[in-house]
Amino acid sequence: MASIFTPTNQKRLTNVAVVRLKKAGKRFEIACYPNKVTSWRNKIETDIGEVLQAETVFTNVSKGQVAKADDLMAAFGTESQKEVCLQILSKGELQVSEKERCANIESMFRDIATIISEKCVNPETNRPYPVTLIERAMRDIHFSVKPTKSTKQQALEAIKLLKETAALNIRRAHMRLKISIPAKDGKKVREKIKKLATKIEEEDFTEDLEMMFLIDPGCFRDVDEIVRSETKGKGHLEVVSLKDINDEEERLE
Repeated sequence: MASIFTPTNQKRLTNVAVVRLKKAGKRFEIACYPNKVTSWRNKIETDIGEVLQAETVFTNVSKGQVAKADDLMAAFGTESQKEVCLQILSKGELQVSEKERCANIESMFRDIATIISEKCVNPETNRPYPVTLIERAMRDIHFSVKPTKSTKQQALEAIKLLKETAALNIRRAHMRLKISIPAKDGKKVREKIKKLATKIEEEDFTEDLEMMFLIDPGCFRDVDEIVRSETKGKGHLEVVSLKDINDEEERLE
């Protein structure tokens, strides 16, 4: 029986998800495990070994044709298979059937709406919106899912669009913070915090300054910087709750 000769530059893989990137006039592909590409891009999966079926760059995965080192250097400036694989994984286009593409986009669309529901509230009731209502509002503003971007990043973009278009009366759920500041720095810190806080819930300045207040999550870094810099590291900042939400009869803290 005649033996079958397989060229050395061919490496055949099966049941793969292909990510393709065209660069310097050539096509480069990597072979990944199904469903792992999106997990990697959303930072759910962090082990590259669980994503790549082979740490190899191909010109055609289905035919098992491996890319030449000279082509990698010309297109990516390196011959490192791992480095090029990471670039393709980050910037390339996942090759899926039309049915799979639609299913993936619909799944990401719902995930984005779920994140918005978890992060935002109706300012009038201080309660989260149902995911279905957020989905409807996203469709009303024709929000388009980008498969290569993380759902968290797209949720933040969607929140901004929903506000700008007034499609939904929405705002980020406030964070509840507590600070303890040495007396000598208290007055200066208090004035700066009052400019950032949406509501001061508790304040005691009998000796050291103790304050509990609500802020927009986007201001957290500013508060942290004020506490650290104005007290030279002697102040204390505590996150009491990540979001202040009224949910039916229960207040989630």
